[in-house]
Amino acid sequence: MTSPTPAPGGELSDDERRLRRWRLVLGAEAESTGWTPTGRDAAVDRALAAVYRGEPSTAGEPGGRRTAGLGGSAPQVVRWLGDIRSYFPTGVVRLLQQDAITRLGLDRLLLEPEVLAAVEPDVRLVATLLTLRQALPESTRRSAREVVAAVVAELERRLADRTRAVLTGALDRSARGARPRPHDIDWDRTVRANLKHYLPERRTVVPERLVGYARARRAAAKEVVLCVDQSGSMAPSVVHAAVFGAVLASMPALATRLVVFDTSVVDLTEHLADPVDVLFATRLGGGTDIDRALAYCQSRITRPADTVLVLISDLYEGGARDGMLGRVAELTAAGVRVVVLLALSDEGAPAHDHGRAAALAALGVTAFACTPDAFPEVMAAALEDRGYGE
Repeated sequence: MTSPTPAPGGELSDDERRLRRWRLVLGAEAESTGWTPTGRDAAVDRALAAVYRGEPSTAGEPGGRRTAGLGGSAPQVVRWLGDIRSYFPTGVVRLLQQDAITRLGLDRLLLEPEVLAAVEPDVRLVATLLTLRQALPESTRRSAREVVAAVVAELERRLADRTRAVLTGALDRSARGARPRPHDIDWDRTVRANLKHYLPERRTVVPERLVGYARARRAAAKEVVLCVDQSGSMAPSVVHAAVFGAVLASMPALATRLVVFDTSVVDLTEHLADPVDVLFATRLGGGTDIDRALAYCQSRITRPADTVLVLISDLYEGGARDGMLGRVAELTAAGVRVVVLLALSDEGAPAHDHGRAAALAALGVTAFACTPDAFPEVMAAALEDRGYGE
């Protein structure tokens, strides 16, 4: 069956465009659409078929029907990676790469330097490389580190400046005194805060509440503890947490600690100056012991009333079943502001332990997923001791 003849002028009609799209989506099995790809469409169809349709073709296949697959050849994979870059925008290329990794076992071929050099870097690819870290041959390790560094740099460009600006404002607001000394009064904000007390007959404002400038502090104003689950399902969250940990650690007003855990606990605070070092120090995969991780964090908190603890985990606990809940109750009773993020990624609502999330809510600690772009506002709300969205 051949493709319909284009409308006059070489443009496709609306019906033809619909047939073309459905044929490319459904593959060769959808010949009933009446559209057979040719030229560039045929090349796009082969690129999609390599991931989504069937197994690698074999010689002498009856009828010569083409099936799919990338096979085990690194050069073939490199060609495919180059093809999809020419056919699709970057976001689609990253999706195709990830599907190839999960559906066809492309992660094994990432051990080849030429394949790694051809991929489009993204957070999921970084997570895959970190999982494979121990298996990477010497010839690939430098390329892997360059890929991780490129993704980290992109995330920092996107997130760092805004995070610092939002949190600096939150810290300034939380530090303003309710009883400032005369020379510390912020008259502009004081007048605005008391406009409802304006007396028309006297043409003046009666300031019932004084707002002061934040006084200089020699020590950090707040302490932040990022406690991050490094089980395999949390890989994108670990990548984003490393970047945010570095950003927070660069702010003098915050004392930041980064702790990652599976069934053991590792304090990576000393690596926070370089998020790439943080990521290569993680160990993605394994079990989960949230109670042990929280116990460690609790032992390092010196100023509970000035501390925000951010637990990033899907709450699937492999340790003491009720230990985590008891630990959270102790932390909040001591004055620590506990924030629980089920994920810190762009991937939507994650799978998580709904029972433990409900139990945390009963303690007054809401568990929710958070995108990286929303994280600065979540942290600002926690630093100001108010609810997110208020």
